[in-house]
Amino acid sequence: MDKIRHVPSLQAMQALVEVATCGSFTLAAQKLCLTQSAVSRQIQQLESHFNVALLIRTSRSLRLTPEGEQVLASARSILEQLNTLEERLAPQQRPFRIRMHVSLAVRWLLPKLSDFYVSHPEVSLAIETVATEVVEPAIDSDAYILYLPQASSDPDCLTLFEEMLVPVCSPDLANAPRSIEELSRFALLHRSVDRQAWFEWLTANDGKPLEDYRHIPFNLDELALDAAARGLGVAVTDMTLAAESIERGLLVVPFGEPLNTGGIYSLCLQPAAASHPATALVMQWFAAKAQQ
Repeated sequence: MDKIRHVPSLQAMQALVEVATCGSFTLAAQKLCLTQSAVSRQIQQLESHFNVALLIRTSRSLRLTPEGEQVLASARSILEQLNTLEERLAPQQRPFRIRMHVSLAVRWLLPKLSDFYVSHPEVSLAIETVATEVVEPAIDSDAYILYLPQASSDPDCLTLFEEMLVPVCSPDLANAPRSIEELSRFALLHRSVDRQAWFEWLTANDGKPLEDYRHIPFNLDELALDAAARGLGVAVTDMTLAAESIERGLLVVPFGEPLNTGGIYSLCLQPAAASHPATALVMQWFAAKAQQ
């Protein structure tokens, strides 16, 4: 009962986490802005509280005992829960966190971020990127942008733009194709291993089967577009994602019309966004960009 009333201090648990992470009392003391002896005393307090040794110290190494591993896991969990609670109760002290595919961040959002900060200098955005084809929502994010095969009726999801597929290549590509018949002379650059984008575009434009072409596969729009700009072949991508490179003269659309696949890119809110004071401003800004 006495130990329940006198729980270990948070400072001592934080000291254990830092010592275990750094593998050194000296480095942990530097990170915590404490003396080495102060960190040592906090570890000793934990050992006294649990009545077990948490660390095995030698002149050259430091490692956790089995009991120390258990206490460390609990300490990390407690500190993480407290941090999550603090962010939930005081969201204005943290940025608005958006999770999205890396190609979308580089090709669509990054060119627009300066406008956001000019309009809302008081708001900070934290952009987390993923390279997987499907963007899974994260529990610690406020919103995420994902590709949907069709528009969503969810009121917490905002359509940013429709997918419009076009072929693109370098303006310096020798004898660039001017028709779908000439396309077979060039490698098709793929933004995903399933080759779905080229399959859809060729099907809609009465092209040859995929197996009749030479292929260079990638797993990102960003890589496929960079390869196209370097003259490796012809990529097919979303017109919106390629827009800046086309405007800058790095890419051109050699022939063909944009294909509306019916797919969309959508910004969807997470439950954490409900308590963030910047949510309305962020959604208004994205809605304005979507209208453009």
